[in-house]
Amino acid sequence: MDMISFQLTFIHIVLLFPGGNIWLWDIRDALNIENGFKCKTYFFLNRVMRSLSICITCLLGVIQAVTISTSTFFLAKFKYKLKKYMISVFLFIWSFNLSFTSYLIIYSGALTNMSETKQLRVTKFCSLFSMNYIIRALILTVTMSRDVLLVGLMLVTSAYMRHQWQHKYLYNLSHLRASPEKRATQTILLLVVCFVVMYWVDFIISFTAAQFWMYNPVILSTQNFIMNVYATITP
Repeated sequence: MDMISFQLTFIHIVLLFPGGNIWLWDIRDALNIENGFKCKTYFFLNRVMRSLSICITCLLGVIQAVTISTSTFFLAKFKYKLKKYMISVFLFIWSFNLSFTSYLIIYSGALTNMSETKQLRVTKFCSLFSMNYIIRALILTVTMSRDVLLVGLMLVTSAYMRHQWQHKYLYNLSHLRASPEKRATQTILLLVVCFVVMYWVDFIISFTAAQFWMYNPVILSTQNFIMNVYATITP
């Protein structure tokens, strides 16, 4: 749990910086870094941290659900394996998201003189470049499949945690005082619900912008605000 908490805090602190889009310009001006490199860094960091956010948040919900679950042979065995291979799970999550998001290094950069049909202007100086239809469909399919699976898993584990908590404490007067287990479960439930709501609002905005190949400044500001709120309260 400490490793997950540390990673979630780190991810969302990093996510806040490129979300403001200010510190990168300061670094660029100080080090004389070209716009293209700055834009690639901005898009890559932002998308990697968002992907890690959903993966680690889902993992947090799964571990808490297993922790408070009724002890059975299967769950006891699963708890042991989860603890034993936790480092491997983290390495897989980070490796997958870093490699999968690497396409942004190729298809993002500084705003150029190309026609608007070949680039999607996201910020004042940065844009996404048009990509092959098959590549875009593949990326969208993998992203949606991953997100639907993880959000679905979050909802299932949240429902299970709530059921377990009610089963254990609802009719037990001796446990009316909030126990550490109860407080942890309530906090994670709140975190997961908050994440699911904000993530899907962000996903709808991103999906609509990609489909219509248009990013309105107001919509972009709204999207950044939503993600920044979650990144602020999560740690």
